[in-house]
Amino acid sequence: MDIKKRVEQEVPEIIKNLRTLVSYPSVESEPLEGMPFGKANADALAAALKILDGYGFKTKNVDNYAGFAEIGSGEKLIGMVGHLDVVPVTDGWTSDPFTLTERDGNLYGRGSTDDKGPVCCAMAALRIVHELRPDMNKRIRLVMGCNEESGSACLAHYVEKEGHFDLGFTPDGNFPGVFGEKGICQGHLETPTNAILSVEGGTAMNVVCGKVTMTVRKGTFDLGKFRIALNARNVRYEIEDGDPIKLTVYGLQAHASLPDMGVNAINETFAALDEAGLDDPAVRFIARYFGNTCHGERLGIDFEDAYGDLSLNLGVIKKVGDKIHVTVDIRYPVTKDPEQMKREYYNATKDDEDGEMFIEDFEEPLFFPPDSPLVSSLYKAYKDVTGDTVNRPMVIGGGTYAKGIHNTIAFGAEFPDDPDIHMHGDDEFIPIKNLARQTEIYVHALLNLLDL
Repeated sequence: MDIKKRVEQEVPEIIKNLRTLVSYPSVESEPLEGMPFGKANADALAAALKILDGYGFKTKNVDNYAGFAEIGSGEKLIGMVGHLDVVPVTDGWTSDPFTLTERDGNLYGRGSTDDKGPVCCAMAALRIVHELRPDMNKRIRLVMGCNEESGSACLAHYVEKEGHFDLGFTPDGNFPGVFGEKGICQGHLETPTNAILSVEGGTAMNVVCGKVTMTVRKGTFDLGKFRIALNARNVRYEIEDGDPIKLTVYGLQAHASLPDMGVNAINETFAALDEAGLDDPAVRFIARYFGNTCHGERLGIDFEDAYGDLSLNLGVIKKVGDKIHVTVDIRYPVTKDPEQMKREYYNATKDDEDGEMFIEDFEEPLFFPPDSPLVSSLYKAYKDVTGDTVNRPMVIGGGTYAKGIHNTIAFGAEFPDDPDIHMHGDDEFIPIKNLARQTEIYVHALLNLLDL
């Protein structure tokens, strides 16, 4: 069989399936009886399983947490795991986010890239591999979860009921593959204040804070020096010089795993207030340990290894009583010992009367040697299809399903040459050309894994 030609024949079917799945507004909602993530998510799973039933595959709904389709037989299990839930939409879309819309060679719709489009490509790959290897002595299973965007309880439930993979990948990351995902340490800091009357800013723990609004007692700092500090860093701001003084400082949002790509309004505000002489424990604490840095330099935790460095993000700030609370999101290197990371995090501000840091969630890193059979087999599939020998498997700061199931890495669906596909944003899309490329790579990847 000419795999490339067979994949091209399958593209209309992929688009048809994607149109069906995009039509379900599968944002997690209030649980209903038998529907842990709401009706829309359960309906999307039912629709996906109906498609796979129609191909003659064995399917199973795992309590509306997840579902799967399986081909082949034998003890060894090769897995693909994607998700059918999506993030919420805002009113900035130029077309209906739940109606797949084609424009200029792209397909627009919520979930088109994250992750319904790649799931549809995985469906097609499963179908084609079944034609190529009807008598395979291993099983291949496509698992589809229903709340990856809001905690991945779906995958934890699936693993508890059905177990792990012997080898696998999730089509919810980057090509040519992700052999490492940094550890994640999330928590918050608390610090008292006597001069800051109110403060708020940020949208999420894992997003660089784009705006801070604050009121401060008049006469507690040098307004001229505050202006000079922000002007020196080309940070935009507004000042209402009343009593109290109202400050608005603007940053630039970015993902917490890539804080250098943004400008953090929390860091900039407190660093400038410190330079302006505001004598306040919250200003001292945040300026002393964070300042204008985003790699933990002032905490003494600026670790790095051969695969990347630690990143640190202050995401959301608010005042609670007489204390300021700020969320902290850290992505630490894949070879860093997790227990040592915890100790050094706590010790960094130990016994400081101006504030304290806490940990709420802690994930260990994921790491496979780049030359391991799993990584090598998937990378070979990518190279054979694309001819790309420049880009190589990578380490990322984000987290995927791969951390929740054994022997699995993220593999696709974003290509190195992709434009900004607006993942999680307005007008999310997938280039139509990617549907064939992804599917062909996944066919070769499954064949390679079958041969291991």
